[in-house]
Amino acid sequence: MVALKRSLTYWDLVLYGLAYIAPFAPLSTLGFVWIESNGLIVLAYLLGGVCMFFTAKSYAIMTEELATAGSVYGFARFARGPFMGFIAGWMILLDYLLIPAFVYVLMAVALETLIPGVDRSVWILLLVGITTGVNWFGITVTSRANFVSVALQFVILGGFLILGVFALYAGKGTGALTLRPLFTHSAFDAGKIFSATSICVMSFLGFDAVSTLAEEVVGGDRKVVGRAIIAVLVISALFFVLVTWVLGNLLPGITIKDPAAAAYELAQWAVGPWAAMVLAWAFATIVGVSNALPMQAGVARVVFAMGRDRQLPSILARIHPRYHTPYVGMLATAALSLAVALYMKNRLDDLASVVNFGALSGFMLLHISVLAYFAVKTRSRAWLQHWLVPACGIIVVGAIFTGMSALAAKVGITWLAVGLIYGAVLKRQRREELHAGI
Repeated sequence: MVALKRSLTYWDLVLYGLAYIAPFAPLSTLGFVWIESNGLIVLAYLLGGVCMFFTAKSYAIMTEELATAGSVYGFARFARGPFMGFIAGWMILLDYLLIPAFVYVLMAVALETLIPGVDRSVWILLLVGITTGVNWFGITVTSRANFVSVALQFVILGGFLILGVFALYAGKGTGALTLRPLFTHSAFDAGKIFSATSICVMSFLGFDAVSTLAEEVVGGDRKVVGRAIIAVLVISALFFVLVTWVLGNLLPGITIKDPAAAAYELAQWAVGPWAAMVLAWAFATIVGVSNALPMQAGVARVVFAMGRDRQLPSILARIHPRYHTPYVGMLATAALSLAVALYMKNRLDDLASVVNFGALSGFMLLHISVLAYFAVKTRSRAWLQHWLVPACGIIVVGAIFTGMSALAAKVGITWLAVGLIYGAVLKRQRREELHAGI
C-alpha cells in the first residue's frame, strides 16, 4: 500500500489544527455574526462550539478505530461501504477545496486595502505559490511554520484584547465586561441565533482536518489523533468565546459600515488607527499564509486517499520520492483552489456559505457512520459515546442546516447530484470496490 511518512507528534497535530482554524478566525466574520445574532455573539459561538464538540467526539471515536488519511471519506467507507464512503469524501471535498480559496480571497482583500493599486488576482497568485512551496517540502516543514504562526496570532490578538478591556473601562461600549453578548431576552431570536451559528461554524473548521494526518503520526497511536482533535476544538472554543466576549461588549458603541471590515472599524474606534493597521497586516501576512498552509495540506491528503482507492484518478496518490508528500494531489487541488479564488475574488460572502454546506454535510455523514458501525453493526453498549454523541451531533448539525443560505443549498445540492452520478459510474465499473486504502 502507498504510505505517508510517520513524523508527527501530538503537539504537531494540535498546532496543525490551531493553524488551520487560526486564532484570528472570529475577526473575519465578526460583523456578520454580530448583525445576524442581534448582538448575542457569545451565545452564537458557544452554540457553535457545542455543535462542533459532538462532531469532534465522533471524529475522535472513528480515528481510534481507523487511522486513515482520508478523514470522513475513510470513516464512512469503513462503516457504510465503498459507495457511501465516496459520497462522504465528495461532500467534504466541497469544504476542503473551497476553504483555501476563501482564505486566499480574504487575504487578497486585506492586502488590496493596505496596498492600493495591486489587483487582488496578483495577491491570490502569490499566496498560492507560497503555500504550495512550503507544503512541497513535507509536513515537518509545515509543522514548524504552524508553530510560529499560531504563537504570533495569540500574542497580537491577546494584546488587542487587553487594549479592548482598557477601552471598555474607559467608558467605551457597554463600559464593562457584561453578559450582554451572551444573552439578552429582548435580543433573543432562535431563528437568528441558528443562522448566526451557521456562520460561526466556519471559524471552527479545521479541527476535523487533523484526522487527515492520521497516517503520519509517530508510532501509529490512533488515540493521539483523537486527543489532538478534542484539544484543538476546546482551546479554540474557549479562546473564541473570550474574544467575542470582549469585542461583543465594545461593539454596541459603534455603527458598523462594512460587516466584512468590522474588526478593523472596531479596532480603529476603540484603540486607534494603528491598531487597525496592525490587525490588517497580521491578517494579510501571518494569518493568510499560515492558515492556507494546513488547509492545502489537508485537502491534498483527502484526494490522495481517494486516488489511492481509485475513487479519483490514481495519479493523485503519487508520493514524492524525497519529501514523502502527495505532491500530485497537492498541485491539482492548489490549481483548483486558485481557479475558484480568482473566479470568486469579488464574492467572498457567497464563497463562505458554500464552504459551510460542504463541511456540515461531511459532519452529518460522519455521525451517521458512527451510529451505523458502533450502534447498529457491533451493538455497542457504550451508550454515551456510540449512541448519544452521534445522535446529538445529527440533531445539532440538522438545526444549523436550517440557517444556511439559499445559494449554499443550491450549490451543495448540485454538487451532491454530480457526486451521486459519478459514484454510480464508479459502482458500475466496480472501482468503488477497490479498497487499497484501509
